[in-house]
Amino acid sequence: MFIGFGTLVNVATVMVGASVGLLIGNRLPSRTRSLVTDALGLVTIVIGIFACLSINSDAVVASLGPGVGLLVVLGALLPGALLGSWLKLTERLEGGAERLKTRLGRGGSQHFVEGLITPVLVFCVGPLTIMGSISDGLGLGSQQLLVKSVLDGFASIAFAASLGIGVLFSAAAVGLIQGGLTLAAFLLGGFLVPLQVDLLEATGGVILIGLGLRLLEIRQIRVADMLPALLFAPILAWGVSAILS
Repeated sequence: MFIGFGTLVNVATVMVGASVGLLIGNRLPSRTRSLVTDALGLVTIVIGIFACLSINSDAVVASLGPGVGLLVVLGALLPGALLGSWLKLTERLEGGAERLKTRLGRGGSQHFVEGLITPVLVFCVGPLTIMGSISDGLGLGSQQLLVKSVLDGFASIAFAASLGIGVLFSAAAVGLIQGGLTLAAFLLGGFLVPLQVDLLEATGGVILIGLGLRLLEIRQIRVADMLPALLFAPILAWGVSAILS
């Protein structure tokens, strides 16, 4: 298979899944759609917790020692959230989704913005996105992205059934983000060591937990503002490792 094949399949499964979900969602009562959203929120938290466990991975403990990985994640989240808040990422993302909704003439769709942004965060922040895209870009195969494609396809059915047509447009963001990571890996080679990948995954896990709390309507955490932490995590991991070595 050619490089980028996994991303193309992933985009296709999200589009197909979202289309199926839209057909099903119109036939479900509101209480059922709400229950589906709650289930997605709980599953998102579980995925986030599993991602956070990489804080204590063999690579992290061997390079930094026990407990230091958590400090690196915290050190990435704090400046990342400050930068995201200063850049007003939440407002920009929601504003962009609102403009897209207006252009599509879907002014009456209350869930369009949430339906666009939420799946993008779930589909693109997880560990399979990072590792799968890097492996694909390095020519090591697209197996991880193909597994992710199946998972995202089923998830997009549930998302679209509860959040509407915005989920369909999230496929474009999946293509851009995963395609960008794949291209970066292809051009730069293995630019992230296991230590950086694990702490990047753990940082993404914290963001996913915040997203799950948002889906459950426990607290409307501005998770989009935390996204710059994903850039700080591998840099900080490299810096701390260099200091301790």
